[in-house]
Amino acid sequence: MEKVTKNSLFLELAQPDENGVSRWVSVTEFVERYASLKFGNGADWARSDGSLAKKYHLERDSSQTVGNSVDRIRLNGFRNDDSSNQVRADLKREIKKRRCVILGTSNPEADHKDGRKDNSRVMNLKTQVLDDFQPLSKAANDAKRQICKECKATDIRFDAKRLGYPISVTKGSLNYEESVGCDGCFWYDPLDFRKNLKEIDSEQIHKIIEDCS
Repeated sequence: MEKVTKNSLFLELAQPDENGVSRWVSVTEFVERYASLKFGNGADWARSDGSLAKKYHLERDSSQTVGNSVDRIRLNGFRNDDSSNQVRADLKREIKKRRCVILGTSNPEADHKDGRKDNSRVMNLKTQVLDDFQPLSKAANDAKRQICKECKATDIRFDAKRLGYPISVTKGSLNYEESVGCDGCFWYDPLDFRKNLKEIDSEQIHKIIEDCS
């Protein structure tokens, strides 16, 4: 009889697609048949140096609860394969030539605009395109990473009024919606946010002129 390993149990539960990308699996699902997946010391089978992490890009999230305990896990592409959490080399080189869209500094990091990183096309090296990324300095990228973590935990998007802008988002509302996604959030694309802000201001000016005439 073939031995059922913890790795095989997690794969059965997570059901990764052909690109090695799975849904987020909550630790609350580690019951009954999957009860052995409950973490012992050191996250056990889900360690970053474990056999599962050698085959897949394994992501652990601790944003759902207070403290540092892992509360959900997902697979985000195969290692040493065309599907991964990386940016294709030619796209990264192009991004590196640019300046941070927030601070204007050189030698930026290639940032995934979609902070949730749940789009299989964007996460696949073969199908991702330059417009999926933007240049951010390490400081700006670290700040965005924290903002996105809060958004994923609460489903409340970043309010640009906190940065002094007159509106919160340019598309959708502050409540995260699958149909809108990250689009319209300041951090998703600061350049596009400012462009849309100017267009909104222009529309408001024209409306005021029309109302006065």
